Amino acid sequence: MARGPRTKITLADVAELSGVSRSAVSRTFTPGASVSGETRARVEKAARELGYRPNILARSLTTGQTGLVGLVANNFKNPAYLEIFDTFTRLLQARGLRTLLINLSDEVEPQRSLDLLLQYQVDAVVVATSTLPMGFTDAFVDAGLLVVHAFGRDNDGQYDVVSIDNRAAGALAARRLLASGYTHLGFLGGPQLATSTRDRLSGFISVAEAEGADVQVHFAQGYTFEAGNEAMHHLMESGLAQGYLCGDDMIAFGAVSALRSAGVKVPEQVGILGFNNIQMSAWENIRLSTIAQPTARVMELTVERLQARLYASEAFRPSVTLLPCEVIERDTLAPIKRS
Repeated sequence: MARGPRTKITLADVAELSGVSRSAVSRTFTPGASVSGETRARVEKAARELGYRPNILARSLTTGQTGLVGLVANNFKNPAYLEIFDTFTRLLQARGLRTLLINLSDEVEPQRSLDLLLQYQVDAVVVATSTLPMGFTDAFVDAGLLVVHAFGRDNDGQYDVVSIDNRAAGALAARRLLASGYTHLGFLGGPQLATSTRDRLSGFISVAEAEGADVQVHFAQGYTFEAGNEAMHHLMESGLAQGYLCGDDMIAFGAVSALRSAGVKVPEQVGILGFNNIQMSAWENIRLSTIAQPTARVMELTVERLQARLYASEAFRPSVTLLPCEVIERDTLAPIKRS
């Protein structure tokens, strides 16, 4: 026998059972709205008993807010972004917000993404990449969108930035390679135009030159195993440095594979230092020495800043927060030489 449609439970039903007004029920399910603890408890209890779920679309017509936050990224194939997506969506959902993912793979112009964000009337945007032109995020701000740039670069105060200090990370990497006794260092960065690549190179060279070390600079075409493998094969044709900082762990995996396929021992002959500390880097058959950035903390602070902006007064001022990184010691670097 066919079942009839389930009776729809409404806000009015919850108000009647809990003995409060409809507006009190509405405020209970509106993030940031003021409601007493006693009223909230009564409404939530009634909602559970009735199986009520608030109508997000109807609420958006009343509040002018959709509860949607756009997440704009351009490297969905990279495993490092799985942690970003997982952490970000869980943090937003815990605050009653939802995610609209915008995939920017192979795009460097903001217009298509901007059109999508405006069509869905997102309340805010998180740009989660460091490989786009600086003006990309500016386009969202110019369109009147509230923006937080995760893993971005310092700016002129138009929007919030929560990231790592990439110059300091490059300097940290150079010091670690020097600590193994390497005097000829290699920088195998990601795409040359990425702001993170340029900043890490700046910090890397400043430390290397101060210590009198030679530096070989090369750029992979992307943050992939294939790009790292191809770049290292080119480097082997022109002469290798003793130890390399790679643009990310995927590039490092490709570089290690190229070296070992050519009979070059890692780390006995060439040391490799990755970047990101993705889960694969700790696998027993890989054990990549790498630099860990505090991805989870970056996303936590990003969501905190985003929520503060959503409910801020007009006097709210954007800020820049840069977090430190750390070296994770595994098996692809020579050990630190003790003095």
